Amino acid sequence: MGDGWTMRKMWVGAGVAVALGMGFVMLLVVGVYLVAGNLAGGAGGGAKKLAKGSVPAAYQPIVQKWGNLCPAINPALLAAQLYQESGFNPQARSAAAAQGIAQFIPGTWATHGIDGDGDGDRDVWDPADAIPSAASYDCSLASYVKDVPGDPTRNMLASYNAGAYAVIKYQGVPPYRETQNYVKVITTLEKSFAAPTTRVDPSEQAAGAIAYAQKKLGTPYLWGGNGTADQGGRFDCSGLTKAAYESVGIKLPRVANDQYNAGAHPARDELLPGDLVFFSDDLTNSRAIRHVGIYVGGGYMIDAPRTGAVIRFDPIDTPDYFGATRVTEDGAKALPTTV
Repeated sequence: MGDGWTMRKMWVGAGVAVALGMGFVMLLVVGVYLVAGNLAGGAGGGAKKLAKGSVPAAYQPIVQKWGNLCPAINPALLAAQLYQESGFNPQARSAAAAQGIAQFIPGTWATHGIDGDGDGDRDVWDPADAIPSAASYDCSLASYVKDVPGDPTRNMLASYNAGAYAVIKYQGVPPYRETQNYVKVITTLEKSFAAPTTRVDPSEQAAGAIAYAQKKLGTPYLWGGNGTADQGGRFDCSGLTKAAYESVGIKLPRVANDQYNAGAHPARDELLPGDLVFFSDDLTNSRAIRHVGIYVGGGYMIDAPRTGAVIRFDPIDTPDYFGATRVTEDGAKALPTTV
């Protein structure tokens, strides 16, 4: 019967375990897992369109437009680069003198910066110039290595990190650990910025994350809580989700808006138990996310809601529901630690 049947049994078992604390929600959880069973063999997919709210609204039209500048890039890939470089911060500065949302160093900007908005200047601090310049630079690199065998996007990313000469010399991604890691990170992050075109794979670690969170039901909330002994084992919302996935070997960032980029984004009617669910007062900007919980099925999550409350089950269908992430190990590993 294969892996699909094994995963079905795991999902159902997890649903029953969670139901011990949920009472009437039990049948709903089990039902979600049974319906989800046929997704075990599905594949996630990227698209030329951005996932809802994955890029701040002010930059979304620019990224969508310039992300289609040449075949080697797409909007989700361009968004992944900007997130990796600056976390979409137009005022970002690095110790290496990199500047702006796309983190151009002055020499590269002098050569490759363009007047993206046509206002007569080239301003590295203006996203309307810097984002088009990043896309243009990517496409220039792709043109330099267009005759190199292999995937043009991977060769372009390798050129961005190691230089076009190295890609030409090795006729593909060079055997440098840093470069190979950079290519993997950006292509993985791309999935968290793309609107999926198919249903995304269930997480194998989801049941374990739910089991961990279930054991914390009734624990008082603590702002900044990571569940450590000196904090009395208490959590805030993202501290709980981080600890739950860490218990199954996946290390997430500490804050909720970065946890959103740990995988692809299933639609509301495609949610599976174990998905992280997010809430925001600004539904156009994932950087504004302020709350996260772990979906358990039947329209409910386990979350650490606020000061004065305890870890509990809460409904997810509220006006501030932002979206969901199906966490993957590679997705978590790809997240930058500096944004």
